[in-house]
Amino acid sequence: MRFLLTFLLFFSFYYNLSAQTLSGKVYDTKTVVKDMKVINKTQNILTVTNKDGDFNITAKVNDTISFQSIFYHPLEVVLKQSHFDDINVFEVEEIVSELDEVEIQSEPEQPVFEEETYNQNLQNLIKEDIKRNPGSYQPPNAQYGVDFIYLIGQVVKLFKKKNKHKTPVYHPVTYKQMDSLFSESSFFNKQLVTENLKIPEDKARLFYDFCSAKGISSELLKDENKMQLLEKLVVNSQLFLILIEEYGEEKVSKD
Repeated sequence: MRFLLTFLLFFSFYYNLSAQTLSGKVYDTKTVVKDMKVINKTQNILTVTNKDGDFNITAKVNDTISFQSIFYHPLEVVLKQSHFDDINVFEVEEIVSELDEVEIQSEPEQPVFEEETYNQNLQNLIKEDIKRNPGSYQPPNAQYGVDFIYLIGQVVKLFKKKNKHKTPVYHPVTYKQMDSLFSESSFFNKQLVTENLKIPEDKARLFYDFCSAKGISSELLKDENKMQLLEKLVVNSQLFLILIEEYGEEKVSKD
């Protein structure tokens, strides 16, 4: 019993001697970095930098310290005794999103309006329509061929009909539309959400709500646009998972 007590006291003394506090400050190339995760991977200890980029964490020689943030490349450092002699400065590299090169082209030349050609095309259009629909250009009681007053009225209607088609207006996809999509579509099914997009099953409906808040155009619900919609869902799923990990469900539902 006395031997066991002596051993525990010795072990406690040795551990306290070897365990120390690592103090440091984290910078990028411009300024200090706040709210960065500082993890002692060897001992599973976590802390974050304060508004001045400072941190303190329990560690010992040969422990691996990891610096992690979604805005910076990860950095890992294996500690030496020299790290405990003073406050350390660690520099992290910011993740920069580079856009593909865009080639700027000159504005295309506008076509020159040629009145003679336009009038000829208009005449051909009218003649062709008279051949196809002669009854439309003659009133029911006409007895002497084409009524030209009536003809002018029909030409006006013809052009109104051609100009009647307007560009459709597409509104953002709603939560109800997202829910129906993943309930009824053979391509966008719940297996795609959980296995391909990696969304936990219990957070699927929160993900639908998140996507509806992102203003995805309902035009992408068309079958011919399903690959564009899939691309949008992949991007939103990555952002959704990051927000869930960093802030939890409350922050995601508010945003």
